[in-house]
Amino acid sequence: MSSITRTKSYITANTGEGDSINYEVSNEITNEVVSPFHDIPLKTPVDDIFNMVVEIPRWTNAKFEISKAAAWNPIVQDTTSDKKLRYVKNCFPYHGYIHNYGAFPQTWEDPKKKIDGGDIISNDKIDRKADPEKEAGGDNDPLDVLEIGSTVASTGQVKQVKVLGALALLDEGEIDWKIIAIDVKDPLHKELNDIGDVEKYCPGLLKATKEWFRIYKIPDGKPENKFALFGKPQNKRHALKIIEDAHGYWETLFEQRPPPEAISLVSQKSKNEQPPESDTQTEAKAPSSEDFNPKWYFTGSAEEEKKFNFNRYNIYV
Repeated sequence: MSSITRTKSYITANTGEGDSINYEVSNEITNEVVSPFHDIPLKTPVDDIFNMVVEIPRWTNAKFEISKAAAWNPIVQDTTSDKKLRYVKNCFPYHGYIHNYGAFPQTWEDPKKKIDGGDIISNDKIDRKADPEKEAGGDNDPLDVLEIGSTVASTGQVKQVKVLGALALLDEGEIDWKIIAIDVKDPLHKELNDIGDVEKYCPGLLKATKEWFRIYKIPDGKPENKFALFGKPQNKRHALKIIEDAHGYWETLFEQRPPPEAISLVSQKSKNEQPPESDTQTEAKAPSSEDFNPKWYFTGSAEEEKKFNFNRYNIYV
């Protein structure tokens, strides 16, 4: 089964059955497949407006991501260690991902380098010694984007977004920047120009964002995530420096021959290069009703609940 959806000059082509290991979303332009990792430009003609590739629409659970290893880097659903399709659990009171989640093309978080916009951190007088976690390297992926607009996007969609700020997540020991942005077509985009505007016009969103990323892996038996830079959302100036760094690391990556293990550079930009012979799809178990359970998971502690006045509801603890 296949379907095609047009997004401006890009086409998203879906192949395979949904909820299966064979399902892929690829990007095309002028009837030629393109790599969302390498071919779609990061920058637009407008300053501070960037292209974003949507991987996971808001309020959905399937963990889609750009495949670094597969030729042309299609968007595929991630799998667990036991080769089942990966879904994020519903952590009360949230449902799935709370943003349109995706990545900036032509960016890469180098695991051997820290991406912290160090000169800006120094200018803002943040004590490096007090926050050693930010020395962690990148997570070996394109730079993540949280699009906070009101429209639910679709997997593979290319959006033009305005950058507002950033949040430094520490995900299993790796620094994993989340760039906060808004679709330039969103009614609020003219009001939102920096991270402070998000709190003004979308009160509670930044707090919910941090809380969601703190707890979302707990239902899978993992500890809560932590944050670098004291968990403080960073401003637009800092976010733009992070994007600049990640784009520079991608440029270095793209020039490497042979490429690093498990990263495919096959793209229109390197059209004469052939996919490696070992570039095969990982086998996975067929999906079943056990792969995804839509129930809510309650991650708060009993002690936290006792802070509320349960007796007003005739509940005694």
